[in-house]
Amino acid sequence: MVCGNSQSNVDDSNNTNSIKNLTNNSNMFAQKITPSILVETTDARAVADYYLSIFKDSKLKDHHKYTNPSESGSGNFETAIIEIAGMDLSILTAGPFAKFNESGSFVINTKDQAETDYYWTALTSNGGQENSCGWCKDKYGLSWQVVPIEYYDLNNSPDPKVREKAIKNTLKQ
Repeated sequence: MVCGNSQSNVDDSNNTNSIKNLTNNSNMFAQKITPSILVETTDARAVADYYLSIFKDSKLKDHHKYTNPSESGSGNFETAIIEIAGMDLSILTAGPFAKFNESGSFVINTKDQAETDYYWTALTSNGGQENSCGWCKDKYGLSWQVVPIEYYDLNNSPDPKVREKAIKNTLKQ
């Protein structure tokens, strides 16, 4: 998989920076904690482009291809950093080493039904999967929760009947 002796082959076609330039760029590491995902493919750029196509307020911040030395026993790998909805997400692609499961997911808080439908459709099309209670998986198997912000108001209502109805409706989805 990933070896500390790997050599970087920087993909300059996308105007990426060197590691030295990255560490000097305060915008690159403005987020204290960055979620990182290991995706079962070898093309980090394709994964990045997939998420960039779904989240309109997003951008590619970095992309690198790495070649492992033959003595490492592992294949080559790629990394990318994207910004989606104001959050950095680190992507590592190195082939089939680990699978996603529901113990980790991202929550998308949506403002209305149109936005909920947009994300739901975007994430479940092209090989994604619909699950119950507002959960779905994208084509890479990453779990998402698409939640209208109104749900939080209903679930935290002082009226127990409103809270109960909100939970029952969620479980029906």
